[in-house]
Amino acid sequence: MSEIPAEQTQTNLEVAETSTASSISLVENVKMSVGNFFNSWKFKLGLAVAAVFGVLLLWFFWEHIVADIGMKSWAARSGAQPVECMLRDTNGDEYVSCSALLDQQVVPLQCSSSLFNIGCRVNYGTAAPNLRLLNPKGSNG
Repeated sequence: MSEIPAEQTQTNLEVAETSTASSISLVENVKMSVGNFFNSWKFKLGLAVAAVFGVLLLWFFWEHIVADIGMKSWAARSGAQPVECMLRDTNGDEYVSCSALLDQQVVPLQCSSSLFNIGCRVNYGTAAPNLRLLNPKGSNG
C-alpha cells in the first residue's frame, strides 16, 4: 500500500480550512451588506414614499373600485355584460356613472361608491327613448 506523505495531507487540510473560512466570511459579508441596506435612511425613505403613494392611489380610485364591484354584481344578477364605470362621482351624490350591455342595448347605471351600499340602480333619466316604440308605423309627420 502507498503511504500519503504527511506534508501533502497537511496542505489539503489547510486548503479546505481556507475555503471554508472564505465561504463563511462571504456569507457574513452578504448578511452585513443586506442588513446595512435595510437599515439605511434611503431604504426607509423610499419605503415611506411608496407607502404614501400607494395610499393616495387607493384613495383616488376607491369610488371607482367600489362602483365596479357593484356594477359587476348587478350585471351578474340581471344577465347583462358589465362595460365600465367612471373614475369618480362627479355630482357628489355618492353614485358613480356606469354602464352595462343588456340585450344589445346600453343600460346607464348609477352604482354606489360606498361600501355600506354596494349596488346599482338603472338611470332612466338619461336613457335615450326608443324611437321605434314611439313611432311604430314610421309615419312622416
